[in-house]
Amino acid sequence: MTRRLLPALIPLLPRGHRLVEPFVGGGSVFLASDFPSFLLADANPDLVELYGVVRSDLGSLIERLQTLFVDSNRSLEAYIALRNTYNETNDPLEKASLFIYLNRFGFNGLCRYNRRGRFNVPYGRPTKVPSLPTAQLVASSERLQRAELRCSDFTTVMKSAREGDVVYCDPPYVDQDHAKSLAGYVPNGFDVGRHEELVDVARFLASKGIPVVVSNHDSVLAREMYRHATVHTVQVQRTISARAASRVKAAELIAVF
Repeated sequence: MTRRLLPALIPLLPRGHRLVEPFVGGGSVFLASDFPSFLLADANPDLVELYGVVRSDLGSLIERLQTLFVDSNRSLEAYIALRNTYNETNDPLEKASLFIYLNRFGFNGLCRYNRRGRFNVPYGRPTKVPSLPTAQLVASSERLQRAELRCSDFTTVMKSAREGDVVYCDPPYVDQDHAKSLAGYVPNGFDVGRHEELVDVARFLASKGIPVVVSNHDSVLAREMYRHATVHTVQVQRTISARAASRVKAAELIAVF
């Protein structure tokens, strides 16, 4: 979910005691909202582990990042070597710091894995060393002190919601009407059947008085899937395309169950 959706999204989130995010991703929503507590989950174990390190060992993480965000690592050769290290290491601090490095030095901040579960985003060729996101990390660490973290499938997380919760879902987007969406955020992908599962659980929770908000492309398929929800349309600047001329505004929707 792009941060550019936040001005439209945040006012549509109902009040509640806890925000539940089954697809926490980059965390922009929980950082922009102000719920008393959070349940943040994702199917990507590396991402959940990163949040755990940010919460419990921020000082060590920033120290390690300072050795990575240097000009000698701003090259294809350095990027490939560090990407290989990321794919091989099991050390939580090393994995977390390299996750952030790859996000900032890789192509358009993408997170993508092949079928073998290996991170495979190409080098982004930054013209200068990207800025170290210290302020964002500090803010995240503070907010994460009142969050529960889980690595879990979205259906399990959603079904654990209780009275007083608000559920926000930012799943991998369905295809646009005339263009494919990014695939490969998780090795097994996220097909239409999974989107239909999400809608079924959202409707069930809504019937129990637990609101669910979902963002997605505004497409014929999405409109059909979310026909039982209240749908809001937003024009958002897209930045995934490799060609600047192709980065135009696209319609996205916010479905409120």
